[in-house]
Amino acid sequence: MKQQESVDPKTRMEEERNIPPALKQLLAWDVKVTKNFVSFMLNFVPFRSLRTHCKILEYSCHGIAWLAGWLALCWMVDKKEWYQMQVNLFIGLLTDIVMVAVIKAATRRRRPAVNDDPFCIGPDKFSFPSGHVSRGVFIVTFLTCLDPVTFFLWPPLMAWAVSLCLSRLLLYRHHILDVIGGIFLGLFNAFLISLFWMDQESSAWIISYMTDEKISGAEYGV
Repeated sequence: MKQQESVDPKTRMEEERNIPPALKQLLAWDVKVTKNFVSFMLNFVPFRSLRTHCKILEYSCHGIAWLAGWLALCWMVDKKEWYQMQVNLFIGLLTDIVMVAVIKAATRRRRPAVNDDPFCIGPDKFSFPSGHVSRGVFIVTFLTCLDPVTFFLWPPLMAWAVSLCLSRLLLYRHHILDVIGGIFLGLFNAFLISLFWMDQESSAWIISYMTDEKISGAEYGV
């Protein structure tokens, strides 16, 4: 009897998925370009320095941290003029997580390197699109276009978003196409939230429901 040849699980999975040749070539090109880009960027001292802070940038846009932190902010800060911003941004954070999870489950592209983040759960073993980038782009777009903060905060917000995108590559968490996909997804999420924007009355009702407190303008007679 012939001894059955052992096949690498990753190779078997790719064969079963029947990836089109054109897409396979594009993904191979993306892997090569990403490696060359990261190697080139690390020749410069500022980017080598940025790499030492990449983990901080990673945690600064972690989905669980943002959801828990924003929910706590909605609970603790009771400012009527903040209700729309609090509710719509929170909804955007939820839709971002759902869309990223669905797309990652559908594409199942593997990360270029093992993710050793102890706080990563679920679909974060997959790479496309970058959830950190989509979330960061959505947050910055929200705070500069949908519900603008003071103009003086725009430069640091933009710098944070750009540094976040670069950090995903320098940490070798994602390929370039993953980051580009995350950028477009973040912009699409912001557009989606603008279409289904919660008004003041609806936001006040949601805040009242979330905090289990009666807020003026949020009570409905039965």
